[in-house]
Formats: sequence, C-alpha cells, structure tokens
Amino acid sequence: MGCSRSILGLLVVVWALTSVGRSSARSEEAYVTLLYGDEFVLGVRVLGKSIRDTGSSKDMVVLVSDGVSDYAKMLLQADGWKVELISLLTNPNQVRPKRFWGVYTKLKIFNMTMYKKVVYLDADTIVVKNIEDLFQCRRFCANLKHSERLNSGVMVVEPSDSLFKDMMSKVNSLPSYTGGDQGFLNSFYGEFANAHLFEPNLPEDVRKSRPVPEMERLSTLYNADVGLYMLANKWMVDERELKVIHYTLGPIKPWDWWAAWLVKPVEVWQNVRMQLKESLPGTGGGTNPSERLLIKFLFAFPIIVLLICYYRSCSQVNADLLNIFSRSSICDYARRFFNKYRSGGGLPTYSAVGVTSSSMGNSNQQFLNGANSKVPAYLGPVSIFFCFTAALLSLALSFIIIPRQVTPWTGLLLTYEWTFVTFFVAFGSYLRLVYNWGRLVASQAGKAFSQMDSSNYDSGKGHQRPSSNWGSVTCFYGTGMAFLAVIVPSLPFLFGISALFARLGVMIAGGILLSIFMTYASEHLALTAFVKGIEDRDLPRTRTICFFC
Repeated sequence: MGCSRSILGLLVVVWALTSVGRSSARSEEAYVTLLYGDEFVLGVRVLGKSIRDTGSSKDMVVLVSDGVSDYAKMLLQADGWKVELISLLTNPNQVRPKRFWGVYTKLKIFNMTMYKKVVYLDADTIVVKNIEDLFQCRRFCANLKHSERLNSGVMVVEPSDSLFKDMMSKVNSLPSYTGGDQGFLNSFYGEFANAHLFEPNLPEDVRKSRPVPEMERLSTLYNADVGLYMLANKWMVDERELKVIHYTLGPIKPWDWWAAWLVKPVEVWQNVRMQLKESLPGTGGGTNPSERLLIKFLFAFPIIVLLICYYRSCSQVNADLLNIFSRSSICDYARRFFNKYRSGGGLPTYSAVGVTSSSMGNSNQQFLNGANSKVPAYLGPVSIFFCFTAALLSLALSFIIIPRQVTPWTGLLLTYEWTFVTFFVAFGSYLRLVYNWGRLVASQAGKAFSQMDSSNYDSGKGHQRPSSNWGSVTCFYGTGMAFLAVIVPSLPFLFGISALFARLGVMIAGGILLSIFMTYASEHLALTAFVKGIEDRDLPRTRTICFFC
C-alpha cells in the first residue's frame, strides 16, 4: 500500500512538472509588440485581449525598455504576455519628431531567432478577426499605403541574424523620410512597391511550387488605416472582412477618452478594453487602483465646492429673512400700516419687499438712472474678455487634470463637472469684484446718492431701496450657458452625424451660437452686479470670494 502511494505521488509530481514545462515552452511562432513606457501599457493589454479573443494560442511577446515600470511588467505577464527586456537602439537621424527617439528599436524583431516567424503589431492596433494565416508569409510582409510606401505598424518577419546584421550596417547610411524606423525600412526594402500581393488562400502545393519571394504586400484588411477612414467616413474595404485596425491618429490614441467622441472606429477598441479581466487587483476594464482613487477624488471635489457655495448662499438668505422678519421690522410695518389707515388713505398695496407698487416704479427708475450713470463704459468689454478667458482656462484645466485613459463617459462627465464648477467660481469671483467696485463707487459719491435717496425714499412711509432682480438674471444666464455648453457637443450625435469633419463643423456652428450668448450674458451680468453693488452700498461687507455664494 505504501509503495503504491509513493508511485502515485511520483506520477503527480511528474505530471505537474510536465504541465509547467508545456505552459512555459515557447511556440515556434509568435505575436510581438514593442513598449517604451507605461503610457502604451493599456494599448498592449487591449491588443493581447483581441488576439486571444480570436482563439490564438501562440506566444505573445512584448519587448520592453527600461522605461517600463515593474508593475506594468507584472500586469502584462498576468495578461499572458511574455515580457522580454531589451536595450534601445539609438536613432541616428538628427532631424526627426521628438517621439521617434527610440523607434529604431523595432528593428530588433528581425533578430528574434528563437522564433521561426513573428507577426509584429504596433501597440495602437487591434485584431478583430483571426490572423493566423499571416504566418504563411515567407520572409517579409507589410502593407503598402496610399503613398506607395510600406507601413511598419503590421509586419510579418522571418528572423535572421545575418539579416539583422545587414540592417545594422546600413542604419547610418540609408535615409529615412520619416526620421524613424518606417522610413529606414522603406529604404532597405526599396523595391517593396513592386512586391506581389500575399495570397493566404493559395493552395499549399501551389505555394511550394513557386520561388520564395523576398517580400510580399499585405492587403488593407490586415492594416486598416483609421486615418483614411476619417477622410471618407468609411473603410476602403468591406468592413465585415477587416482583420486588423490601426489607429493612425498621430498623437491621438484610442485610449484617449475624447477620441471615442470624434472617431467612430474607436468604439471597437473601447469595447475590447471594457472586457479586460482583473489580472491584478483593480485592473479590470483597463483601469488601475491609483487611477480609480484619483477618479473618485475628481468626482467628489467639485461637488464639495458646490455644496460649500450652496451652504454659504443659504446662510446668507436665512440671515436676510431673519432680518426682514425680525421683531423691529414687523413692528415698523404694523406702525406704518396703522398710521396710513388713520389718515384715511385706505389699505396700502405692498410689494414683496414692502414697497408701494406705484412708488416702486418711479423710485426704481430714478434710482437706476443715477446708478447707471456711474457704470464705466469699458465694463462690458472687460467682462466679455474675462468670461471667455475663464471658460477657456476652465476647459484647459479639466483636460490637464483628467487622466487621458479613463473611459469615454467618465472623461466626458468629469470634463463637464470640472469646467462648469471652475468657471462658476472664476467668473463668480470676477462678478464679486465688480459688485464691490460698484459699492466703492457709490460710497465715494455718497453725498449725491444721499440727496437722491432723500428725494425718492420717504423713511416715514417705510419705503425701502429697490433691489435688483439679480437672482432671476443669474439663473437665466447660468442655465442658458450650461444648456448650450451641453447641447453643442451633442449636436452631431443628435443628428446622427458620424463623419469627423462634419461633426467638427456642426460643433463649430454650435460654438458660435454659444459664444454669442456668452457675450451678451457676461456683459449683462457684470452690469447688473455693478448696479447691485451701488444699491447695496450701505450694507455690511461679507467675506466671500464667489459672487454666487
């Protein structure tokens, strides 16, 4: 019995070791991508997910430089990538875009001789249909773009040590029209435009009967350019047959949350991103723990600011109501009522603030005529300038503080929240300054206003200084600007417009309408705040920054 148990235990150990060996063994062919820093980690994760979704079991290798963090390496390994650390190749071109500083490192895929064949995919590509047939390519395959030049975003390579050494010997001599690896490869494979088209469905016996080509051209199905889609608002090939989508949008990448609202094919990438599993804690859906904490803070902070403003506003309103309905005020109102009744004048008609309606009209007009004469002529243009400056700075701030790689809806909601609250506080602070300016002007001209008050306001009759309709004015213009700011970016979706330039055109037209409304609103709000400051010249000063609070 003891002997049989020992044999059974030995068999289990052997089976376990065999399983581990199989799981860690390399396949003869592999998918390869390149990673220079953590910025593209999400792109690599989505790429790997899309490859596995097609049913492929081949190795997925990511070549990483020392600019990639240890956490990113662990995350990619947890996703099923084989992480290979490499040193960067220096870009010999002095004239090149700054972001091309390490792109010549891509040439190292030609030296991955541990594999018979590798399919290279840029981190900003996504596989939408099985591409195992690419491993039938012979020595070198790439896609020819509209400029009659090969694109290095999707390539099939048969690694060779001699080929790699030949490339390295010509790195400093062959020109590069892009200043990067793609330009060099176009010079190295100078006859690529004349290469035959790769035919994956060709019978095996026919393929073997033909001489091995040095290079073959891939169909657009294997490297569908989103840049071309933007121009025509459609794919140049049958969308149902697409196999690889390449997001060639320059500095804009599919993980930028705003890209999904501009370019329709980004939806495909985002759908795969949302299906990412939680390989490490807090990484499900393409997020990470630190980003989740930051997003919670970004959502909560503007709401706290608004609650503070609301609390201060309510406190001020309660203080005003307490002052109105205080004992002395009620007694004064009763005394005036009694005196008026005894004099035979009948029951007086009072407004909401205790002012006779007919007297209010005359007093209001005379008072405001005097107040408006004190308004500086340049207040309107200055207010318009500050309003647009505050709006642009608020929008810029939201784009700076919101992480680029959040989901599209999260990015949109955070942008609205931060832009509105920042503008609310900034322009409200400006209106508070204008309001205090009005009070200062009124206090400096106190004698003239005192004479105006004595002729227009009879303290014995209980007439009070008229107050401006600031609340209704603020509510109207604030609601109007917020409504237009929300509806303008939504117009292309409401009208079902999917073309990028048509979307931008509609947004620009809506933006012009918003600008017109903001111009009138900012001027009117500032003038009203100035006049209200003149009206409130005798009230005690409040310690607040934002006028809306």
